[in-house]
Amino acid sequence: MPKTTRVKSEEEFKRTRPATSSEARETYLTNLALDLAEQQLRDGTAKSQVITHFLKLATEREKTERELLMLQKELVKAKTDALEAAARNEEMFKQAIEAMGIYSGEVDEDPNAEGDDYYD
Repeated sequence: MPKTTRVKSEEEFKRTRPATSSEARETYLTNLALDLAEQQLRDGTAKSQVITHFLKLATEREKTERELLMLQKELVKAKTDALEAAARNEEMFKQAIEAMGIYSGEVDEDPNAEGDDYYD
């Protein structure tokens, strides 16, 4: 037997706790709109715009566009991670070169020192 989704009544919506953030409110309103659209589609009272919207969501083109957007999002994240890693590597190289200079005696350990006071 197919599973049916029961649409909440107006009284049930009034009893729910108000959203505490703008994201939660947006999610709540989106779910409310989807429930209403579902009910209209079941009743046969949905307007052509509602029907067209959901038909477009089911097309291969829409699925491909969503997949492309997800891949672009991953690419941007990978580029951001690469830039952050490059900045960390650059800082590590600077510290390593400075440490080698100190170890070889070319650079004073105290960067604020102006000269050798040994010979004065």
